[in-house]
Amino acid sequence: MTEVNQDIDLSLYMNASAIQDLGPVIEGVQVWGPVTNQDFRKTFLDWYDKESRRLPWRESKDPYRIWVSEIMLQQTRVDTVIGYYARFLAAFPTIKALAEAEEDQLLKVWEGLGYYSRVRNMQAAAQQIMADHEGIFPDNLADIKRLKGIGPYTAGAIGSIAFGIPVPAIDGNAMRVISRLFMINADIQKPANRKIFEAVGQYLVDPDRPGDFNQAIMDLGSSFETPKKAMPELSPLRDFTMATLTGTTDNYPVKSKKAKAKPVYYQALILQNAKGQVLIEKRTQHKLLNNLWTVPLIDLGTSANQDLPANEKTAFLLAESQETYGISPIFMRKEVGQVKHVFTHLIWHIQLTYGQLKPADEKRINDMITSGEADYAWVAPHQFDDYAFPTVQMKVWQAYEDYQKDSHHNIK
Repeated sequence: MTEVNQDIDLSLYMNASAIQDLGPVIEGVQVWGPVTNQDFRKTFLDWYDKESRRLPWRESKDPYRIWVSEIMLQQTRVDTVIGYYARFLAAFPTIKALAEAEEDQLLKVWEGLGYYSRVRNMQAAAQQIMADHEGIFPDNLADIKRLKGIGPYTAGAIGSIAFGIPVPAIDGNAMRVISRLFMINADIQKPANRKIFEAVGQYLVDPDRPGDFNQAIMDLGSSFETPKKAMPELSPLRDFTMATLTGTTDNYPVKSKKAKAKPVYYQALILQNAKGQVLIEKRTQHKLLNNLWTVPLIDLGTSANQDLPANEKTAFLLAESQETYGISPIFMRKEVGQVKHVFTHLIWHIQLTYGQLKPADEKRINDMITSGEADYAWVAPHQFDDYAFPTVQMKVWQAYEDYQKDSHHNIK
């Protein structure tokens, strides 16, 4: 018995029909032997050859295309990525094109995918490749890992798929599959435990087809070995999987709970000029959604300020507008909508307030736009494609559009 998979009765290995021999203990995990490992790989890859998902990035061994897909697939569903993948490559077909792109164009193409640091890091990495590798994607793990925004998983995926390097690609899917194979009790939320899964993954990966092996793990983790409502009895690896053989699939992986997302509260100001256009600003001084466009957002601090009586809230917003923007809009007392948006660590609660600018305030804003003193702009719906909006702002637009259906306050 071992420290990491101590719940295993070793006789299970020998009683399982698919397991013919015992192998080494790797990082505290008892694994099967080389004969079984060969059978395991063959079984797994035979299944993959018949059942693998047909995805556009699997049609190429081009490391640039694989890199784009892997970065997009972080935190984003496959069906969402497919459309973005095609549009991104149409806009930036080469590493050089990505390296030289204007940031506004880059963010616009990425608009709606979220986690914008991903694409900023991609551009920085593309610039590294142009400067350090003559524009050619590096073909060894050490150099791949030095690229901005590429961690062990992405390096493993690119290295194995594009270059045939026999290395595992260990992400949440892989840790879930491996932990169920060997009933590994190590908490996958703890970074120190990653080395366990990397070592076991290195033992398992097929040296002749490492890219297909890693993609098979991805497919298995999204089909029969999902986090919830898994169907282990249908898995091609059911005869090799200790958790399936013991009926303990739901116990794995071991995963401590994440800290709850913190609620934050904002008032979104829908401020119109005489032409009916709405004021937006570029978030140049913010870590979150940096350099993306939103309507002015007033930080309410706590939920208490959201629930102020109408007259007190109007006074509060006037004071904040004067202090932050130097303007005193005429606000409607009626709220025009609400939006909720969940980030990884934050939950934004946004109330929308409509206001019109006085001529003097409109002139002040226009002067700041003309002089470049502030990153403001006036927009109408037909101009939305000219700006990169985060998903939360698209929700604000939708909430305001819903309000307009019953109101004469229209964006023209």
